[in-house]
Amino acid sequence: MAVTLRGRLATSQFGAMEANSSREIEARNYLEKHRIMELLTYLTSALLFFRPGSLKFFLGTLTMEMTEMTGVSLKRGSVAVEDNDSVAPGEAKRQKVSECCPTKGQDGLENNSLPSGEKVPGPPKTAGEGKKNSDPQSEEEGEEDGLSEEGEEEEEAESFASMMKHGLTELDVGITKFVSSHQGFSGILKERYSDFVVHEIGKNGQISHLSDLSVPVDEEDPSEDVFTVLTAEEKQRLEELQLFKNKETSVAIEVIEDTKEKRTVIHQAIKSLFPGLETKTEDREGKKYIVAYHAAGKKALANPRKHSWPKSRGSYCHFLLYKENKDTMDAINLLSKYLRVKPNIFSYMGTKDKRAITVQEIAVLKITAQRLAHLNKCLMNFKLGNFSYQKNPLKLGELQGNHFTVVLRNITGTDDQVEQAMNSLKEIGFINYYGMQRFGTTAVPTYQVGRAILQNSWAEVMDLILKPRSGAEKGYLVKCREEWAKTKDPAAALRKLPVKRCVEGQLLRGLSKYGLKNIVSAFGIIPRNNRLMYIHSYQSYVWNNMVSKRIEEYGLNPVPGDLVLKGAAVVCIEEDDVNNYSIHDVVMPLPGFDVIYPQHKISEAYREMLTADNLDIDNMRHKIRDYSLSGAYRKIIIRPQNVSWEVVAYDDPKIPLFNTDVDNLEGKPPPVFASEGKYRALKMDFSLPPSTYATMAIREVLKMDTSIKNQTQLNTTWLR
Repeated sequence: MAVTLRGRLATSQFGAMEANSSREIEARNYLEKHRIMELLTYLTSALLFFRPGSLKFFLGTLTMEMTEMTGVSLKRGSVAVEDNDSVAPGEAKRQKVSECCPTKGQDGLENNSLPSGEKVPGPPKTAGEGKKNSDPQSEEEGEEDGLSEEGEEEEEAESFASMMKHGLTELDVGITKFVSSHQGFSGILKERYSDFVVHEIGKNGQISHLSDLSVPVDEEDPSEDVFTVLTAEEKQRLEELQLFKNKETSVAIEVIEDTKEKRTVIHQAIKSLFPGLETKTEDREGKKYIVAYHAAGKKALANPRKHSWPKSRGSYCHFLLYKENKDTMDAINLLSKYLRVKPNIFSYMGTKDKRAITVQEIAVLKITAQRLAHLNKCLMNFKLGNFSYQKNPLKLGELQGNHFTVVLRNITGTDDQVEQAMNSLKEIGFINYYGMQRFGTTAVPTYQVGRAILQNSWAEVMDLILKPRSGAEKGYLVKCREEWAKTKDPAAALRKLPVKRCVEGQLLRGLSKYGLKNIVSAFGIIPRNNRLMYIHSYQSYVWNNMVSKRIEEYGLNPVPGDLVLKGAAVVCIEEDDVNNYSIHDVVMPLPGFDVIYPQHKISEAYREMLTADNLDIDNMRHKIRDYSLSGAYRKIIIRPQNVSWEVVAYDDPKIPLFNTDVDNLEGKPPPVFASEGKYRALKMDFSLPPSTYATMAIREVLKMDTSIKNQTQLNTTWLR
């Protein structure tokens, strides 16, 4: 049912508590008005995530409502929405970065969608990739930082209902079944990003916890003085020299207190803070100067000097990165800026959610633990610790999984319902569907683009990405699409687009370069990992639909013809072997040229689905090698490990309901809960293997559609 903005605000269950006196009411109103103005800034990111028809309309309407109404608390309250960028008011302060330095899933898998108009990151890089995968971000950052909202101001206003009517639901992508029999209930996921915490499970099988901020003792490390001995002006000149930003071939720094110790500290400071620079001492007119210069040209910046790193120390500094409300690639780009190095010297085992608190292992080439630890004084929302030196970098996929701590606030289920739901999750598990984020958030799902690529229908690929589309979109994208539809001139459409690194911008640049008759090469300008996401999205779409058919047809028991893993091989269950397996052993194939299919009705269902999409299941090789699908296998039911839970009562929706690693490091006592409170929350802990979606586990507990469209329709008080 459509509800006006005022209705949503008025029905907020987190409205301000009743005041006992007119003085309290007056004070409360004063604080609420000031807090609301702060909220408007952060609300922008949430609105952009949902792609509203008019940012100006929403902000203007919200401001008008707040002048008429008081005591209304605004919070993002959509149930089980996995990647929401809004920021709770209680956490606004934690989003700011200290001015002392320059600024800039498993559930990383849930960030694999390519929402229209969002910037396209380069593929994840490790230290060994070098120039080949150099990060383009620094070259184009200026155009994004200077983005104008002029286009958004001219968009037409849309209601919440019309805003979401073009989005996907779980039914659209084949997510239709549950494995448990309990009655579902509602709850709010990620009302605060601190309600969703992810700890990586490392190669050794241990859950990564940030527990030590100290630096390993190393006699060859420079002293703390290296960070203070240089003036701001000297650092600026050295940075410009290091980055070849001026015509100077050297920078001379006068040694005011001419002692050997002081000269040594300056030498260490320059070499430590500005990799790529060499130093020497010179006498000039009776004064001592430390002269910094490039010894090996521009390559010195990308490749730290071998002779400056002790041979007895491992080449890579491994550390745990604790971050809040920042995805992995953004975090690494930020760290690289502060350290004045390139992002490709960092490596990691997997990407993590943005809207969450996450802890994961990172490795960096020839940067000391001391330099990394210094960032703890400069950055907020980050902590680096548990340092060690090792011989090798990290590789994508080496992790054994992730451990999740999740709070579902304001739950409606009884204690019995919660007990049944969590016991089912622990004992049976959940269907291992690909989550909604795999398929994008716009009116054109990513799997449709993937299907067109596999069909070799390149004109359709171009059309799906660039054509005007239903639903709300950023103003500059609307203008860009309209220009493209009217003129089919990629250069003209590109001029309407201030953000050139979005998918549309990349494709238009390719079309400008290669022409409309060579769409394949134009599409190839988009980074490879992002192009393959479209195809993987189509595979995921087929897999979800086939698993739903398999469960509908045969239930939750293995049957003859199902596929199971035997070591590295996949075999078909024979009649005599059925009792030797459980549903947790059964796998289903993602379509490809190197997989076998179940030997029962579902095999024909695969064939029918691909045939309906004009694809040949017997020939999944593509004319372009990159787009040939070998296929893979995926378990249909996942049973989480280390499952625990508790229901807690609380009165204040702004208070955290558990301690983070940083809280524990600071000695903060854990929260104490009353036996009764205004609201109830379900705090749950569980571990999942790689490539699984926490939202699908939570979906099984709540038994609710996790799509943005459905949550917006169900929860009329999602803006509170």
